[in-house]
Amino acid sequence: MAETTALDPEEWALWDGWMRAQRLLARELERGLQRDSGISKAEFSVLVTLQRAPGRDLGVGELAESLAWEKSRVSHQLTRMENRGFVERTESGAGGRRTRIGLTAEGRRVAQGAVRGHAGNIRRYFFDSVTPEQAAVIRAWSEQVVELIEPRA
Repeated sequence: MAETTALDPEEWALWDGWMRAQRLLARELERGLQRDSGISKAEFSVLVTLQRAPGRDLGVGELAESLAWEKSRVSHQLTRMENRGFVERTESGAGGRRTRIGLTAEGRRVAQGAVRGHAGNIRRYFFDSVTPEQAAVIRAWSEQVVELIEPRA
């Protein structure tokens, strides 16, 4: 691996192409969520995280940690989602000092539909455009990058 910080034109072209593809993919997947399910990417992230949680509820801090968001962002997002009838807050712990967040029936319904639609769009825009061999390379490379940036303790 080169120890220089300079990139040659071919490396810049690869990087620019990868970044453009990533932006376009993210944009199209977000548009699909909005069009097909009427929700934002942020709402989808919260719904799916709660749907997958043990007991299907989490504390605000746990949700923030799972999403890698600031607590204030989670709080604002939850207020909007509560107003839409997707989530509900319940008090727990000694004296009701802890707030848990869970999905409402409407939140579960929206989450299930959104997951199906989103999976179809991921298949259409990502998996259908790569061979199994390319997918294996992308997976290995992704794991390598994650390990480089967030090494396991």
